[in-house]
Amino acid sequence: MTPLHFSFSSAFVLGLMGLAFHRTHLLSALLCLEGMMLSLFIALALWTLQFESTNFSTAPMLLLAFSACEASTGLALLVATARTHGNDRLQNLSLLQC
Repeated sequence: MTPLHFSFSSAFVLGLMGLAFHRTHLLSALLCLEGMMLSLFIALALWTLQFESTNFSTAPMLLLAFSACEASTGLALLVATARTHGNDRLQNLSLLQC
């Protein structure tokens, strides 16, 4: 495994661990998701450049578009949660409460 592949896979794993273990605020979860998507985008773009594949040249841009949609949806949920509950702590969110 090259150092470049190791750095991108470790960035993805660190984002995943942050998402799994540090679940106090919704903003922290969104930042971990964005870090994971950024590492996936860069790894996919470098993979496409490395193999010089024209078939997969649109895949990084498609991933980036989905990442932007995910970020906008997450920020909309963050604003809605902050307005209804007063904060963005994930412990206050429950499906059993109205």
